[in-house]
Amino acid sequence: MLRAKSGEAGWTALGAMSGTSLDGVDAAVVETDGERIFGFGDTGYRAYRDEERAVLNAALGTWAGAKAEAAAEVVEAAHIEVLQGFNGIDLVGFHGQTLAHEPRGRGTCQVGDGQNLARTLDLPVVWDFRSADVQLGGEGAPLAPFFHFACAKWIKAQAPVCFLNLGGVGNITWVDPSKDAPENEGALLAFDTGPANAPINDLMRERLGLDCDLDGKIALNGEVETGALELFLAEPYFARMPPKSLDRNDFAEMVGLVRELSDADAAATLTAMCAAGVASAMPHCPAPPKEVLVTGGGRHNPVLMEMLQVSLDCPVRPVEAVGLDGDMLEAQAFAYLAVRVARGLPTSCPTTTGVRALVGGGVVSEPQG
Repeated sequence: MLRAKSGEAGWTALGAMSGTSLDGVDAAVVETDGERIFGFGDTGYRAYRDEERAVLNAALGTWAGAKAEAAAEVVEAAHIEVLQGFNGIDLVGFHGQTLAHEPRGRGTCQVGDGQNLARTLDLPVVWDFRSADVQLGGEGAPLAPFFHFACAKWIKAQAPVCFLNLGGVGNITWVDPSKDAPENEGALLAFDTGPANAPINDLMRERLGLDCDLDGKIALNGEVETGALELFLAEPYFARMPPKSLDRNDFAEMVGLVRELSDADAAATLTAMCAAGVASAMPHCPAPPKEVLVTGGGRHNPVLMEMLQVSLDCPVRPVEAVGLDGDMLEAQAFAYLAVRVARGLPTSCPTTTGVRALVGGGVVSEPQG
C-alpha cells in the first residue's frame, strides 16, 4: 500500500517517458518529496525496435481500436523490460505513449495501462497524468514545468531562466526561481513552441531511411528556403497567447512545404522552422530569461543550437552545463510528478496548461488493484 513517507529522503521514485520522437523509453530515478529534489539516481534506456516503431507510427492519431491496442502492447512491454532493471523503488511514474492530443476537442490519449505495470512490477504506479487537466479546461501539456521549477531551485538559479525541451514537439518553461512554489503567481509560464524533431525525423525516414539528421550533418550542407519559413510562421498557432499545446502531427504539412527541395535544403528549412518557433515564443516570457537551457534530442543538433543562439537574445546552453541530464529530464519529471500525485499536490496550474484552477492529475494503481 502506498503510504506517505517522512524525513529528508522523501521517495525513491522511478519515472519513465516515451516521447513523440518514438525513439524509445527513458527511465530515471529521483529522490524527492515532490517539492524539493534531494538527488538523482540510476537511469536506463530501451530503444524501440524497427518493427515496434512501425506499430507506434501506424497508431499515431488514433483514439481506440486495433492499432491503439497494438501500440499499447508495445509500450507496456518496452516499459516493463527497462523498469524491471531497477531496485529499491517506492513508486513509478508512467506517462505512456501519446497517440493523439486534442485538448479543445476529443481530449488526450496516452496508451499503456498503469494497472498492468503495477501488477507486473509489484510496485505502485502513477499514470494518466493528463486527463484531469484536460477535463478542467486545460491543455494537458506541457506537464514538466513543475519539475522545471524544482530544477531551477536545484541549480540555485538566481534570475528567471527558460527550460526548452526539443523532442518531437518543442516546449518551453519560463521559471522565476525567487518564488516559493511552482503554483505561486508569477512562478511559471509554459507552452509548446511548435514542431521540433518530429518533422525532421519524418523527412529523414521518408527520404533516406534514417532515424534522424545525426549531428545536423545533412542540414549543415543545405540552405533555408525563406518562402517556406514565412508560410510556416504565418500559421495562426504562433499568434495565440499561451498556454497552448500541440499534437505531434499538427504541423504535418511542414514536410509538404519542403517536398520539392533537396534533402539538405529540406533538412535545413525544417531545422530553421523549429528555431523560428522558439524565437516567436520568447516575447511571451514575463521577463527576459538569463539563459535558455536546452533538453531533449534537439540539443545534440549543432545546426539547430547555432540557429537558436543567433535567434535569441540570451545564452543558449544544453542543460548539462548546469549539471542536469538532458536525455533523462522528462523521465525524471514523471518520477517527481508521481510523488506529487501521491502527496495530493498540484501538478499543473493556469499558467502551465491553461487549466481553470490548480489540479493534481494522475491515477495511482496498487499492485493488487
